[in-house]
Amino acid sequence: MNIQNPPRSGGNGAEPRRKSRRTPKGRQIDPRAAEEVGALLGDRSRQRDLLIEHLHLIQDKYGHISGAHMAALAAEMKLSQTEVYEVATFYAHFDVVKEGETPPPPVTVRVCDSLSCAMAGADRLLKDLPKTLGPDVRVVRAPCMGACDRAPVCAVGHVQVMKANESSVKNVAYPTTHAHALHPGTDFEHYMAAGGYRLLGEAFTGKRTRDELIKIVSDAGLRGLGGAGFPTGRKWSLVRAEPGPRLMAVNADEGEPGTFKDRYYIALDPHRFLEGMLLAAWVVEAAEVYIYIRDEYPELRLMLVEEIAKLERAGLNKFTKIHLRRGAGAYICGEESAMIESIEGKRGLPRHRPPYVAQVGLFGRPTLEQNVETLYWIRDIVEKGAAWVTSQGRKERKGFRSFSVSGRVKKPGVVLAPAGVTARELIDEYCGGMIDGETFKAYLPGGASGGILPASMADEPLDFGTLEKFGCFVGSHAVVILSGKDDMKAVALNLMKFFEDESCGQCTPCRVGSEKAVKLMERGPWDVALLTELSDLMRDASICGLGQAAPNPLLCVLKFFPEELAKPLRAW
Repeated sequence: MNIQNPPRSGGNGAEPRRKSRRTPKGRQIDPRAAEEVGALLGDRSRQRDLLIEHLHLIQDKYGHISGAHMAALAAEMKLSQTEVYEVATFYAHFDVVKEGETPPPPVTVRVCDSLSCAMAGADRLLKDLPKTLGPDVRVVRAPCMGACDRAPVCAVGHVQVMKANESSVKNVAYPTTHAHALHPGTDFEHYMAAGGYRLLGEAFTGKRTRDELIKIVSDAGLRGLGGAGFPTGRKWSLVRAEPGPRLMAVNADEGEPGTFKDRYYIALDPHRFLEGMLLAAWVVEAAEVYIYIRDEYPELRLMLVEEIAKLERAGLNKFTKIHLRRGAGAYICGEESAMIESIEGKRGLPRHRPPYVAQVGLFGRPTLEQNVETLYWIRDIVEKGAAWVTSQGRKERKGFRSFSVSGRVKKPGVVLAPAGVTARELIDEYCGGMIDGETFKAYLPGGASGGILPASMADEPLDFGTLEKFGCFVGSHAVVILSGKDDMKAVALNLMKFFEDESCGQCTPCRVGSEKAVKLMERGPWDVALLTELSDLMRDASICGLGQAAPNPLLCVLKFFPEELAKPLRAW
């Protein structure tokens, strides 16, 4: 039986006329927000990869990012509002205020609760500061701020307070909480007077060749000092073999708890780093270089803006354009492909590999990615020769290494020591010994992800490839010294909470695995079989190194400190 649909209009069966909308679909652009965003952006480019930079402008001006401002920014940049929202909500330093929500107070105090600061009393600060500062100041937990040698650390707005206490935090001038440019240890004028950029000039004039520089750094055994340890000369050769145009990205986003050496070297001698960067860019013929610096280092970023302008005025970057990009509080952006996504103005989600960054990196081009400290040593290595490097070292290791040392030692800080030095030698020869009354109990050889070893294993050489047999690694050479005062279960829990917070959420093994591990560790007693099974799953199935390495401290406690498993969890 064929039943026809009845006509949708009365009488003659004609289609009804639809009423036109009075407004377009979606969130409407607030005229005032549009005017404010337009004024902030001024004559700046609206290109897609500057989205994070423009979000920072709004955050810095208003102390938060409202829905109206996000909609206006999307219209200015010709992006969908979803694109702007997903980026703004991904990064910890953007305070997104949804419709109907109350904006945060004008001043936010972030208290670092990563391991070295937790050991120095961060939990007490988190408890006491809200009462001291009052309701007009927001106090929140925050991950490592790269000042572990001066723990505990707080950030009042963009101003960091080292060895913080209630009084020192309260005395930071309100509401002026913006950082000022740091005066470098060696500025442009002094660096030039001491022979700076002479090597770069020799490269430009043909006195040095690209193959020569590759051979010198290869003979010296220079490796990526951000944690991966990939041979630098080989990386240069791989990138050069790819078709042009090529780009370069510099990783100044050291977010590993316990790591602060890049901060130290940029502040000490920024142009030694910048000259090494321009030399590396020249070797691979990168027409543009992007420096990605973490938002926790505002005084360094502002200083680099000034110092880069000086070298540009001197014409020292005639073959390479320099871009300085600002992170926004995401540890995952220390992973090279996540950093590249962030430079492109996106969420910092690690890419699946292959292809590798050297093949398909920034904006789809072959990209040389390097760490700050790796670039810092290039000038010295080329000028002094490979033998200067290889003549140093202990226990059959060659070269030197920079260690970020924090924790229960008298003199924490950046230590330049021979490759192969041991944790015990670092404590006794370079850090003035343990704090009075403290007994050396254990140490982290490579930051939060490098595992934990007992003091009985403190005579193992600290270098690439020496600790993997124990389930550990040196990574970025961040050494945290623990004492009898520290509960190993609490240490592992602190580190796992960090990974839970910093997981980008892209893959289930890391996102859910770290969350479940924290709950199991907090609840206790520790189920060794279940925690081991969960750790194996995270290691095998996570996309990137964050999820793969997150269980290392937990597994080390199970392996090296079984006597502590039956004890109740003890906080600092």
